[in-house]
Amino acid sequence: METISLLAQGLLIALQPGNLLFAGVGVLLGTVVGILPGITPSLTVALLLPVTFKLDPTGSIIMFAGIYFGGMYGSSTTAILLNTPGEAASIATAIEGHKMARAGRGGPALATAAIGSFVAGLLSTIALAMLAPWLVELAVRFGPWDYFALMVLAFITVSATFGDSVLRGITSLALGLVLGLVGIDKLTGQARLDFGIPALLDGVSITTLAVGLFAMGETLYLASRFKLGKESIEAVRGSLWMTLEDWKRSWKPWLRGIGMGFPIGALPAGGAEIPTLLSYTLERKLAVKPEEFGQGAIEGVAGPEAANNAAATGTLVPLLALGLPTSATAAMMLAGFQQYGLVPGPLLFVTNADLVWGLIASFFVGNLMLLVLNLPLVGLWVKLLKIPQPWLYAGILVFAAMGTLAANPSPVELLMLVVFGICGYLMRCWDYPVAPMIVGLILGPMAESQFRRALQISLGDSWVFFKHPGSAVLLGIAVIALVAPLMFRGLRKFKGDDA
Repeated sequence: METISLLAQGLLIALQPGNLLFAGVGVLLGTVVGILPGITPSLTVALLLPVTFKLDPTGSIIMFAGIYFGGMYGSSTTAILLNTPGEAASIATAIEGHKMARAGRGGPALATAAIGSFVAGLLSTIALAMLAPWLVELAVRFGPWDYFALMVLAFITVSATFGDSVLRGITSLALGLVLGLVGIDKLTGQARLDFGIPALLDGVSITTLAVGLFAMGETLYLASRFKLGKESIEAVRGSLWMTLEDWKRSWKPWLRGIGMGFPIGALPAGGAEIPTLLSYTLERKLAVKPEEFGQGAIEGVAGPEAANNAAATGTLVPLLALGLPTSATAAMMLAGFQQYGLVPGPLLFVTNADLVWGLIASFFVGNLMLLVLNLPLVGLWVKLLKIPQPWLYAGILVFAAMGTLAANPSPVELLMLVVFGICGYLMRCWDYPVAPMIVGLILGPMAESQFRRALQISLGDSWVFFKHPGSAVLLGIAVIALVAPLMFRGLRKFKGDDA
């Protein structure tokens, strides 16, 4: 009952004119970003971090969430009409969706994707509102040893989840942890790794690192691999409305997709790629007309798209309740919270309840806006694909530099931006994930602080992390998360050699 009351209060906050404007801008930008090739929601949030540092925290974070969900919607449009998924989670949608578009059924494919995403967003937000307070009650009892173990779990899962190599993920994380040591030590007041540069005494700016790695690095990487030539865009022929049979074949996949997407997205190493592919596989096995799969089955679009949006909402459960980012965009949202001096986790629900519940309630509003935006304006979104990509890349680089200078007007900051941009480009070239580096910079100082507190309380006893059941269990899960990907890869390699 208390949750319903808090959600109602949050809805009043989300419906304030200023927050409605932020939500509208977010979903609009997110849709555009999802449609434009190569431009990701995480890149867009990184670009907007320096621009929004003086704006209202609640409105800005609502906008970031709108960009996240809008990107999920928009990527389905390119997957269906262009056979080019804007996000990895839309790969399953492209398999059947593009076949439907080529058969003249692009309208129903886009409709089932949009409506399925709306239903998934609605039900997943209700689940988030019910689950988050329970996690908060559990996390409030945490001691410093439990928080440190939780940070270790975050480091391991982020390193193991992003990219194809656990070692590369940990290397990226280590770079972020080193950057987190730069500046004044809060315990001793001594300067660390400042190299005699006064500007570094305050530490490395999360905004500068995020914009450099995500915006500049990603843009340089895309520009270096740009090839001239036009891609064939499948026109939307016929009606956008779904027939009665389409509705009958879609509603069950929507619910099954939500059932898969939300819980997997809420796991520390979940993400949206796994549930969308699992949903596609399940729908193929349960299909009433299995012969249509591979030729344009509407179930193959409905299920994965619902799973995609439900997983996106699920990733916000560990982010808001525990401060754990499980996707690149969630890592950028964590940077957004940090920018305003807010630390996601159980205390955020106590100290900034209006912000948290306003954000959760805004998901209802944002999903409704996306449904209204996506279907009637699909013709306009398709025209965005005709914008020359070199213009986009040049605009992003200029906007990134100007935004960083506006937030931190310093030659040192601009030089750091360029260095981080080149670093991000090289990391993308050598397949090193950049998200762990961001997480290392954000959570590294917090982990160090909790580690020191635990040792002070235990009078230097390093076994304190294993004596308490909560921290021992979390460290055990972290070890499993580190070893499991290596074991699975070894098994696949063994099977391949055997074959």
